[in-house]
Order: sequence, then C-alpha cells, then structure tokens
Amino acid sequence: MLRKIRIVLAAIFFLGIIWLFVDFTGLAHVWLGWMAKIQFLPAVLALNVGVFVGLAALTLALGRVYCSIICPLGVMQDLFAWLGRKTRKNRYCYSKPKNWLRYPMLVLFVVLMLLGAGGIASLIAPYSAFGRIAQSLLQPLWIWGNNLCALAAEHLDSYAFYSADVWLKSLPVLIIAVVTLVVLAVLAWRNGRTYCNTICPVGTVLGFISRFSLLKPVIDTSKCNSCGLCARNCKASCINSKEHQIDYSRCVACMDCLENCRQGAISYSIPIRKRKNSESQDRSSENIDKSKRAFVTGSAVALSTAAIQAQKIKVDGGLAAVEDKKVSKRKTRIVPPGSLSINNLSQHCTGCQLCVSECPNGVLRPSTSLMNLMQPEMSFERGFCRPECNRCSQVCPTGAIRPITVEQKSSTQIGHAVWIRCNCVAVHADHPCGLCARKCPVGAIEMVPMTHKGREVMVPAVNEEKCIGCGKCENLCPARPFSAIYVEGHESHKEI
Repeated sequence: MLRKIRIVLAAIFFLGIIWLFVDFTGLAHVWLGWMAKIQFLPAVLALNVGVFVGLAALTLALGRVYCSIICPLGVMQDLFAWLGRKTRKNRYCYSKPKNWLRYPMLVLFVVLMLLGAGGIASLIAPYSAFGRIAQSLLQPLWIWGNNLCALAAEHLDSYAFYSADVWLKSLPVLIIAVVTLVVLAVLAWRNGRTYCNTICPVGTVLGFISRFSLLKPVIDTSKCNSCGLCARNCKASCINSKEHQIDYSRCVACMDCLENCRQGAISYSIPIRKRKNSESQDRSSENIDKSKRAFVTGSAVALSTAAIQAQKIKVDGGLAAVEDKKVSKRKTRIVPPGSLSINNLSQHCTGCQLCVSECPNGVLRPSTSLMNLMQPEMSFERGFCRPECNRCSQVCPTGAIRPITVEQKSSTQIGHAVWIRCNCVAVHADHPCGLCARKCPVGAIEMVPMTHKGREVMVPAVNEEKCIGCGKCENLCPARPFSAIYVEGHESHKEI
C-alpha cells in the first residue's frame, strides 16, 4: 500500500510539472505554480526559508521521499528503471557508496555557483535538467498537438483552440537536453538511481539528512532468510542483504523492497536500537564521521546563503537568423524586467527554462554564453516585450525574476534603443519611414530633420531617459537583414 501511495503521488507531481513546462497559455501556473516553488534548489536560491525547512523536516521524518515523489527528474528515472525491469527482473545488486564522487560533485557545484558560473553548475541540477528536457523536447510535441486541434476546430467554426508557433529557441540547449535524457535513460535502465546517489547535489544534501530520519525501511533479522531479493530490486543499490544493512543516505524510500520481500522481513518503521550485547548477526549502529558531517553541512549552508558575483561579459544578444531578420549584436545582454540586474539573474537562475517556455511573445531564449549558459536573455526577432505582460516574473521559482506588476514593468528601464544610421530606410529611401516613432509605446522616439546628400530627411532620435527597452522598435523596423534601431541592455535596471 505504501508503494502504491508513493506511485500515485509521484505521478501527480510528475504530470503537473510537465504541464507547467509545456503549457503556453499560462493556465497551468495558476493551478500548479507552487509545484515549481517547492523544488529544493529553487527554494534555496530564492531564500525561501519556509520551503527549505519544510523539505528538511519532511526528510527527517520520512527519509528521501522528495527524491521519489516531488523531484520530476527522480520520477523520470524511475520510469526508465521500470522499463528496464520489464526486460530483466531482479537486475540490481548492492554496491558500496561512491563518496569519492558524490561529495566532490557537491563541492564543485557550490564552487561554480560562487564563481558566477551558474549556467555550468545547472548542468547537474535535477530540476533544471528536467526543465530543459520538458521545454526542448515535450513542449514542441504539445504545441503541435494543440495546432492539430486548432485546425480541426477551425473546420467546425470553433474557437476553442488557437495555433502557436513552434521554433528552435536554442540549438545548444536542445543538444544538452537530448544528451542529458540519453545519459539518464541509460543509467536508470541499467543501474537505477546512479545519478541521484553519485552526481546530484540535492541528493547528496538530502542523503546526509536522511541518515537521521525517523521512519525508514528496517530489516527484521529474525524473519530475514538472506535471500537477497530486496537487494536485487533496490534501484538505489543501498541494501546489503548479507549484513542486513541499509545505507539510508542513498535510500529514496521507493518501498520496492517492502513489496518484494516474501518473508515480510522489511518494514517502514522507527528503528529500535540494539543493546551492546546483541547477537553478532544483528545490525550494528552506524558510526557517522563528524568531519564528513561538518563538511556536507557547510556545503549546504554555503549553497543556501551564497552571494554570487557573476562575471560581467559581453555576449551576443540572441541566436541565429530567424526568418529574414538577423540578431543585433549587443555589448550588454538584455534580461527580463523583474530580474533587477544581470548579476541578480546570474545569482539565482538555474536555467530551468520555465520562463522561456511561458513567454507568449517569443522574446526570451536561453543564452549560449558559457558563463551564463541556458539563463534567459531577450532578443526581438520574433516579437517584443509587451508592457502588459509580466508572465515570466510570475512563474520564476528561484527569485531570479522577481514578481512585478504591469504598472511597475511599464516604468522599468531594462535597456535603451540605439539608432544605426547606415541601416535606416528613412536615410536611403526616397520616402519617409517613421515606423519606430509611431509604434513606440512610451513616446521615447521622435522624428527629427537631418541633411543627407543635400536633401533633408526625417530620422529617429531616441530619448534614452524615456526608453524602457521593450524592443518594439527593433522588432517592427523594416530594415533588413539588421534593424536600423536596436536595444542595448543595461547592467542594472532602474525606475523611470
């Protein structure tokens, strides 16, 4: 019964989080946005003390149920492991903990975050890895299915569906998502929870806490006949049936051992301490290395309170050519309103792609810069940042993009427009243009006279104090292949 309850809860969380990433209407976030905010790493980066303490208390009470129920990447690995068991039952065996790998991986993750290389560190972050897989591989399938429904509804004179564009936001992120999926699928197919117990930084931190959990699988030595069936079905490879020992730092409380034990020798209960003069075959209590405890605890605290100073670099503001318009080259990348500054975004962003998948205007896309890999930035080839839209700030679970109202967004300057004379249609054509000035939502552009080759032409002049950097002028500019006006990002945002 415990295993069935665990599977039902895991399915609810797994499907709910998938819906968060594939939905492009904003409806999923209204109902299930809390599922993203209770993920361990986003809660730590957002300094959400309530969630962090709640997850720690849950682990102290029940063990690593977070890894088998709440974490979508863990549930995905269980699916691949289940498919592997279909081909060969009793496929696992006990293996010693690979502490020589799991603790250095945690330290490496913390160091990378402290050095401002959050994009690289997020490669091994579980929630972010799943987000990239869902956004890059599952969302296009969801939108294609929606477009088929829209096409069918159109023939029935129904407006229940509307079509949406499917386009490649980032080839590097797509490649990373595919490689991650393949690697995790192979590891889970062959060895179960190898990733969770050797690489995942969240698994390592929760593994330390779960050593002291109140409820845990316990082996009754009076009933156990050492058949090893529990160990051969443990996808965490943490049950040593010969010694009647369970490594609780690796146990993810999947309850598979309880279901497969034919003697009823394993129960999910409070362990009873043995006396000193107990029989030799009884399990001895674990001796916890105090230095190792201090090491892991220090790493966890450093992760939760890190103040990251991201390196300030110049990056390209977008991806490859979209349709017939090329990406403008920017000295400073543009980050969404609500992120406060480039540094703040780098400090908190895990590159989960939730904001990218939710953006209805095609403005956000993952960065291809190494130091900011997969973190969101803005480019305006397919649309512009509409002043009335604040969806990305509403869905971000880490605090990288703070919640911002529509009124606040309309007065937040994330960049300013720059006019490029040699590209402007108004300078080289025989007729005036002025489209950027007519469409500017804040009136920051006006047409002024200028003499060019002996004739007077009207060209745009940008009032940088009024411009908010929404990108509408860049998006609508008719100049090709590069716009005659583009937005240069600001390191720090300000109110105007």
